[in-house]
Amino acid sequence: MPVGLFRVCLLVITAIVNHPLFFPKENGTVPENTEEIIQKMKEREESLRLEQLRLEQEIADQEATQKALEKAAVVVEESKEEKVRWDMWTALSMVIFLLIELWRQDFQEGNWQDIGGEEDDMAVLGKAFKGVALPDKAVLASFYEKRILGTTGDMARMREMVEGFADDLLEALRSVCNRDADMEVEDCMGVGSMYENWRVRKPFVCDLIVPFAPPEPYCFRCQTWCSGDSFPPDEQGYGTIKVCRADEDAPGCICDKTKLGEDMLCLLHSQVSSTRPSSEMEDLLCFKNTQYLDADQVMKWFQIAVTKAWNRISHKYEFDLSFSLLDSPGALKIKFKSGKSIAFNLTPVVQYENSDVYFISHFPRSSLAADIPSSTHWFLTFAVYERRFIQLVSKRLPANACHVSCLQILSFLHGKQCSLTGPSGLTNYHLKTVLLHLLQARPSQDWAPEKLEARLQDMLKFLEKCLQEKKLYHFFIGNGKVPAELGFPIIFQRAEPLNLFRPFVLRRDIYRKMVDTFHEMLRNMSALINEYTVHIPLAHTNGIRKE
Repeated sequence: MPVGLFRVCLLVITAIVNHPLFFPKENGTVPENTEEIIQKMKEREESLRLEQLRLEQEIADQEATQKALEKAAVVVEESKEEKVRWDMWTALSMVIFLLIELWRQDFQEGNWQDIGGEEDDMAVLGKAFKGVALPDKAVLASFYEKRILGTTGDMARMREMVEGFADDLLEALRSVCNRDADMEVEDCMGVGSMYENWRVRKPFVCDLIVPFAPPEPYCFRCQTWCSGDSFPPDEQGYGTIKVCRADEDAPGCICDKTKLGEDMLCLLHSQVSSTRPSSEMEDLLCFKNTQYLDADQVMKWFQIAVTKAWNRISHKYEFDLSFSLLDSPGALKIKFKSGKSIAFNLTPVVQYENSDVYFISHFPRSSLAADIPSSTHWFLTFAVYERRFIQLVSKRLPANACHVSCLQILSFLHGKQCSLTGPSGLTNYHLKTVLLHLLQARPSQDWAPEKLEARLQDMLKFLEKCLQEKKLYHFFIGNGKVPAELGFPIIFQRAEPLNLFRPFVLRRDIYRKMVDTFHEMLRNMSALINEYTVHIPLAHTNGIRKE
């Protein structure tokens, strides 16, 4: 046991003595695996560096993602705020639109055509009246008595003669037409200045309209621009006329709206009546391959029918009858053997439903329908209601009221100015429309005969304002104040007002000519009146200026 313990102690002492850390050798060598360890350490260092770069890249990516998310959140927030602002603007716009619509309706019903009835409006209507001196009451009264009344005395006799001959001619026309195939012609009616007693310029021309209807079993179905369907702005005031069978489109029948089976048949409308050959529709004066009445076809038919009628009754009269205008279907002229002649217009029209509004094929001597969209578009005339309105208002005015005198004087001056400077877009119908607006706006006592000068000034002021604004609204269309006694169709009262000056907005040359002619008429007014008035001092006379 002691020997074993001794051996163990000796072994431990020998190991301690020989350990290199205690007794390093001076010329010792580096172990052989040192370079391998260093290489591994470098690889480890490189691996750690790459790992650090990867971690830095991940951190950078996370930061970029975080920034993108924050930016997207900001954009979403801004879009929400923008949407809120847009919704507010939309709501505000809708409110403004509703207010404008309410104002427009009030404007149409209460003051749809601004009259400017104050006496001091003269100072704010432009430069046309500056330096213009209107003739006084004495000069106007003398001019009207000697120039206007002196030339209109034979109007009644001429109307009576023309109406009697027209009735005889239409009766002969009915006799030469085939009642089973041709249009049915009704009695004629007088309209326009000759029948409203304000025409002043010669030659006197009577305007007669002749309603006609299709033969049985056909009927006319009229459609206007204000009937609900959309019409372009340039077709306002027009309508179309469809030729249909009387039993076509019967109320409650759905055969045209629903596909019936091959083994089903509509008892109201047979298959034979649903399709008609184009030749049949052309015989009914329709446009080719359509059911719409063609104004050109009507013009040709009417001229042929009038010619046949005249050939039948010509032996009864000691004068000749001829067409005076090729582009107007009923512009007729009576020529006596003495050389004198009488002109009148016999124009075919179609009645709108059961009213006295008519679709007219052509306007003789007028530019109102100069640019008709097509021959299937018919212009609506309210001439019968205009005549009735003047007659109705005249009953409420003082004796010898000056309303007709104002229109006659203004029409005469405008005609004389056009003879000097050439025709313009301004027509007698525009002047008549101005008078209709003023008749509705001013009280009855304002039209006393001694107020002729003031009312003439009102017409000139109103017309100048309309020219400046390029707005002169049709008197009946859109006018909610039409007297109920007239029985005027409500559909036209509720329609949008029709601006008679709209065609001049895009045709600046015609508009400029119209304004220049009006201003020249104002400057020449005193001279024109004095020229046709006797016993007027020379001090009142000025030279007439031409363009």
